[in-house]
Amino acid sequence: MDRWTEKEGAPSPLGVTWVEEEQAFNFALYSKHATGVTLLLYASDETVKPAAQYRLNFLTNKSGRVWHCRIPVSQMRDVRYYAYSVEGPFEPGEGHRFDPEKILLDPYAKAVFFPHGFDRDAARQLGSNAGRAPLGLLQHHRQSFAWGHETPSRHTHDLVIYEMHVKGFTMGSNSGVSRETRGTYAGVIEKIPYLTELGVTAVELLPVYQFDPQEGNYWGYMPLNFLSPHHGYASDPTSGEQVQEFCAMVKALHEAGIEVLLDVVYNHTTEGNQNGPTYSYRGIDNTTYYLLEEDRRWYRNDTGTGNVLHTANRYVRRTVVESLLYWTDQMRVDGFRFDLASVFSRNEDGSINLEDPPIIAEISSLAELKRTRLIAEAWDLSVYQLGRSFPGLSWLQWNGKFRDDVRAFVKGDSGMVPSLMTRLYGSDDLFPDQLLHAYHAYQSVNFVTCHDGYSLYDLVAYNSKHNWANGHQNQDGRDDNDSWNCGWEGDEGVPDAVLTLRKQQVKNFCCLLFLSNGTPMFCAGDEFMNTQGGNNNPYNQDNDTTWLDWNLLPRNQDIFRFFTLMIAFRKAHPSLGRSRFWREDIHWYGVGLEVDLSHDSHSLAFFLSGASQQDDDLYVMINAYWEDLVFTVQEGQVSDWRRVIDTSLPSPEDFRESEQAQALRSLRYQVKARSIVVLLRTAA
Repeated sequence: MDRWTEKEGAPSPLGVTWVEEEQAFNFALYSKHATGVTLLLYASDETVKPAAQYRLNFLTNKSGRVWHCRIPVSQMRDVRYYAYSVEGPFEPGEGHRFDPEKILLDPYAKAVFFPHGFDRDAARQLGSNAGRAPLGLLQHHRQSFAWGHETPSRHTHDLVIYEMHVKGFTMGSNSGVSRETRGTYAGVIEKIPYLTELGVTAVELLPVYQFDPQEGNYWGYMPLNFLSPHHGYASDPTSGEQVQEFCAMVKALHEAGIEVLLDVVYNHTTEGNQNGPTYSYRGIDNTTYYLLEEDRRWYRNDTGTGNVLHTANRYVRRTVVESLLYWTDQMRVDGFRFDLASVFSRNEDGSINLEDPPIIAEISSLAELKRTRLIAEAWDLSVYQLGRSFPGLSWLQWNGKFRDDVRAFVKGDSGMVPSLMTRLYGSDDLFPDQLLHAYHAYQSVNFVTCHDGYSLYDLVAYNSKHNWANGHQNQDGRDDNDSWNCGWEGDEGVPDAVLTLRKQQVKNFCCLLFLSNGTPMFCAGDEFMNTQGGNNNPYNQDNDTTWLDWNLLPRNQDIFRFFTLMIAFRKAHPSLGRSRFWREDIHWYGVGLEVDLSHDSHSLAFFLSGASQQDDDLYVMINAYWEDLVFTVQEGQVSDWRRVIDTSLPSPEDFRESEQAQALRSLRYQVKARSIVVLLRTAA
């Protein structure tokens, strides 16, 4: 036994570690500029006055810049929670904001407890916030989760990502889950049969890292802590069981063959700017954790959220990487989507490093080691690095150009045919497979809608944003110039003909998404035309605006059927979603032999040979024009082809499963206005 660490504690790992052989806790906290650290321990029934305090002596309880101690559980009585008080200079002009009266949360806490008197304002004001601050939860008595021998699936051509909010997915009273599990990790488990029926193979969860319940950000993009699941998504938010319940959800999804991806925020925290609350990082070591302006009183704000995490600092990078390791190893998630990932390329002075930013290199190495999916939102407020401009060469990326170009084309904008061809092909302009780069087509995450902006139905039902809900106005969302209401604003009194056209446009978007090379992603509820009432920025709407309305599922069963069949069609045809680009297997046509690339063109066709993938051949005719067009099929004989899809037809004629597909009667086919037709030729 190492007698030194038994008495003094160990500087690694950071956070709290249960030492089984000693029946003791090891505590370790990094702070470069602190002059004193006190560990505060709280009993389960008293969160104002600590049950015990341990003032750490730098001569015995500090190694380098890490303060540490080890305490036998026998000396801790009925302790369940912990926090720190950190002393140091309060010199805003030098960037230091130490306040020994503030109760500070451990950045490495694995679960967070909010006492009954929790108060965000108390953390923003001068003076003590004892009894009103979030605390770390000690869990030595809890067994680790029983994972068993689960082997999660890893999908390739059949990867279909479903973006969803844990709470909003089941919070509605019509969600079909039990009352006590609505809006929780357990509620997601109850809806797994629905996910398998739909056919998605990965869920991408909006942020589940612990955030401040009083901050007002329903989406969760203002993290408080990077290693703890949000307590509010547990069936009992006060029990401390959020870790167990989250793991149970992951295990159940894996058993259903569904990967779990997390939308993560490592670019800023909920502490905001100099007027924000002091919960953790600011009070532990402000200059270490945050990028500051030249006048160090102020915070850089490249994210538009108040602060920027200082990931160029090696200890901050360590926090991020160890967080990813924890969620990968202990929580068994399969990948991460990084919010505003371009921030990772910023140096300490705010300049851009496109060569080899240290944190991107470290995360990339970790992912290769763990076979973890990495997905970047490759932009921030001032930098747009989509495609080859983003330093993470192996990362997948949300393709905002796909979204914009497909929306504009389907709406009927002019000059969009060449752009649509590029997006269908896999966006090789952004992800070139030349010798130097050798990108893969699947690195383009294709989407038409996501949480940020209109839902798919609202995209075809509103020309203007309606950002009001329950009498509360949101901050303005971006103008969605690519929306079109099909001739009638909103739902009140909408004519049947307009609703029919809206459904046709929804099917067109669905078709183009799943016929494109790349990785498809769509937003929960789009498959049954969920609406947010025209609100394109409901980040703070924790109500019926953002909770899925499951009454729309039976009402729009025809759209749900179309989505499920389209997903199944993509899975059945690996020729569509390839590791590489289509190259010689694709032939572009128009209504005739030549594709019309002119500014006034709104139509095209393509033939995709499946032979190289041991697959069937496809012929797709796309008409975004407002009048019918007659296409002539340029490949094969009339007897070769069967019509699988015609989005202009009502259900179930709009999608006939392969064995029921209708034989073509002529190589000339009238493609109705604003519709798509897909033909199939069975492989010999």
